[in-house]
Amino acid sequence: MTEKRNDATTHIDTMSTTEILQTINQQDQQVPIAISKAPVIAAITQVVDTIVSGIKQGGRLFYMGAGTSGRLGILDAAECVPTYGTDPELVQGLIAGGAKAVTEAVEGAEDSAELGAKDLQDRHLTANDFVLGIAASGTTPYVIGGLDYATKVGAHTGALSCNENSLIGQHAEVAIEAVVGPEVVTGSTRMKAGTAEKLILNMISTTTMIKLGKVYGNLMVDVKPTNIKLVDRAKRIIHEATGVSMAEAAKFYEAAQHQPKVAIVMINGDVDYATAEKVLRENHGFIAASLQALR
Repeated sequence: MTEKRNDATTHIDTMSTTEILQTINQQDQQVPIAISKAPVIAAITQVVDTIVSGIKQGGRLFYMGAGTSGRLGILDAAECVPTYGTDPELVQGLIAGGAKAVTEAVEGAEDSAELGAKDLQDRHLTANDFVLGIAASGTTPYVIGGLDYATKVGAHTGALSCNENSLIGQHAEVAIEAVVGPEVVTGSTRMKAGTAEKLILNMISTTTMIKLGKVYGNLMVDVKPTNIKLVDRAKRIIHEATGVSMAEAAKFYEAAQHQPKVAIVMINGDVDYATAEKVLRENHGFIAASLQALR
């Protein structure tokens, strides 16, 4: 499907600029509809629940892909660190050809199943880890090699593609197959297929972090305040979660050693720093459970 010609765009080269843009936008609107289908959501659910279970036992999440798919995995993994305060080792993105392939093509890398296995072997994959292979076509040898190695180690596996009955899906425990149809420009899977992959990776990582206690209400309470914007966000999170003034939020931000989650428990639980940190640790980082324990 990802290599077929799109009947709606066979004359796109003769359209006006506005018509081209409207056509691309109309095609893009098919992506969330494809993802919303019950089998796709069910597969994503199974993947997330397995990832969460593994992480609670000390496991990690690995994304594996080539080209656009690999870059999207790296992007999602990298953004978990500042957004949710995770260790960089917790969610990792692997791309065929290594770091160089992020900005330029590495010839032949995606065709090597052995390279996929080696990249995971170098990261000392364990049975508690989860490997999600990503390939719009669903046929990438690099991904298949990684999935087969993960299975051999005893790690859980998932496959994300945009074709039904994908080859990578046959090498994984769970197959997520969001069929978004032919691309606007034939075979340019950085477009609809890439958008589908990005949306699904957003869903997987965000839901995983929520299930790990890194969100309170809809606030990212484990944000890592590494710049001026994020420091301000951290203080606003404390303000929103507790109702104190921004000035008070700033004071508790400092008292909590720049940890919004701790500050919120200090305020809403009326406890000192040491107590807030202790109760959060005992309740696996969940603010609601920590406050309930204090009550």
